[in-house]
Amino acid sequence: MKPMRTERLILRNWEDRDRELFHRINSDERVMEFFPFRRDRAAADAKMDEFHAWIEEDGYGFAAAEIAATGECIGFVGLLATDHVPSLPADTIEIGWRLAPEFWGKGYVTEASEAWLAYGFETLAVDEIVSFAVAENHRSTAVMKRLGMTADPSADFDHPSIPDSHPALKRHVLYRLSRADWWARKKAAG
Repeated sequence: MKPMRTERLILRNWEDRDRELFHRINSDERVMEFFPFRRDRAAADAKMDEFHAWIEEDGYGFAAAEIAATGECIGFVGLLATDHVPSLPADTIEIGWRLAPEFWGKGYVTEASEAWLAYGFETLAVDEIVSFAVAENHRSTAVMKRLGMTADPSADFDHPSIPDSHPALKRHVLYRLSRADWWARKKAAG
């Protein structure tokens, strides 16, 4: 993956120096509030290695987001082919994110996501990008709305990877953004 630069961020593949942060965001109670698990260090390292390999293979994925001015990794934002949504074709492209709490509310996810949407629609030439979250995850759905994504209640689903022991986390809402709507929004902005 060739690193992408936004106004304040560098979006790049994972490096060994990111392991501590990656573990922290995958074990933090606030960050993982809407997930039924927390990763210990070994599981976090394995998942980071998996993300790294996907990016090496595909040229994109859930990539590290780094503050350009400081070199500090703050979490991840990126695109990934997903097969989690029963109502969507396999390899539908989703956009997703996860940041350390001290970086919430600063517009980093929206900024990085805009760059990833451009990559998805311009470079990958996909027709649609989706995002989904637990229905009560209002922070994430607010980002989806800021990105111009539209809720599709007919496609909401019970996530197949969420165990029955966590019923409050099963129901997921789905948001969509078509390439045509993205282009229209981009042209309107100027």
